[in-house]
Amino acid sequence: MGDNRKVVVEAENVWKIFGSRADEAMAEVKKSNISKAEVLEEFECVVGVKDVSMSVREGEVFCIMGLSGSGKSTLVRHVNRLIEPTSGTIAINGTDVGSLNPEELRAMRADQIGMVFQNMALLPHRTVRDNIAFSLELRNVDAFRRAQAADAVIERVTLQGYGDRYPSELSGGMQQRVGLARALAADPEILLMDEPFSALDPLIRRGLQDEFLALSKEMNKTTLFITHDLDEAIRMGSRIAIMKDGEIVQTGTPEDIVTNPADEYVADFVQGISKLKLVFAHTVMVPVAQYEKEHKKLPALKSCPQAGPEDDLDTLLTKVVDQDKPLVIMDDGKPVGVVTKDSLLHAIRGET
Repeated sequence: MGDNRKVVVEAENVWKIFGSRADEAMAEVKKSNISKAEVLEEFECVVGVKDVSMSVREGEVFCIMGLSGSGKSTLVRHVNRLIEPTSGTIAINGTDVGSLNPEELRAMRADQIGMVFQNMALLPHRTVRDNIAFSLELRNVDAFRRAQAADAVIERVTLQGYGDRYPSELSGGMQQRVGLARALAADPEILLMDEPFSALDPLIRRGLQDEFLALSKEMNKTTLFITHDLDEAIRMGSRIAIMKDGEIVQTGTPEDIVTNPADEYVADFVQGISKLKLVFAHTVMVPVAQYEKEHKKLPALKSCPQAGPEDDLDTLLTKVVDQDKPLVIMDDGKPVGVVTKDSLLHAIRGET
């Protein structure tokens, strides 16, 4: 079944080439399809983003994952036009960002887009409340409404009681909450998050990931989340785009990425990832008719352990321990598939 949610952010054939001869290089790329190395050699230009197209839907946490230099941060800065593409378009709710005049662009950034970076750049001489309200102050929102908005978002990010503190009095995780609150204060539709948790200790990082996912779902935010960490991408993303050398090499759900890597580069990334929480019954089951063709007949349902199509491998494992009968996958009260111990073991080993 297709996803009927509206497309909020859409990139079409976006290129970014850095250098004084970028336009010449772009023309030659289109004419002769020269490589990134050839662009560097012939024009002394660097390809930062290479022919990227993507669609991000309403309420989605879309992770863009890649190693340093892969182009992920360059790409996300095109969304609010901090960087101008050399070629291609970025649209927000159908509006071409590149077509906006300076006043319209400022309005879009102020009203529709919030940004959260690894380095929060909090103003040290301002309290937590005033840091959060700063973007509203720049928009000439009156002091009373600024304070109201700041206090509301302070509660959302669990910083109650810290509104009058200064950044130097906060831990790293709390400072990151202030940065997130500042981005949320204007209630933007879109959040751009560039490695926001990567500098934090693992336990604090995991806690903030959980808090953000709950907050994003509650507030229905559309998020582009940048990370170099596949574990984080899998944990955070409803879909993941993996970048290498400026281009997207695969886009899919965490299950897609783990079970069907597009090439050796992606396969190397996912090799050490546990599949227990990422692969689901609907992926590893065989249809009832196929099972009965191979095994003559399905045992009586009452005698078999049962699970749902969306149950993960970890759940399936607990249901087949000490069981000789196959695991029957039920949907709307009807058997739709069968998982055997052998097929479950193959799935755990990545042989789906």
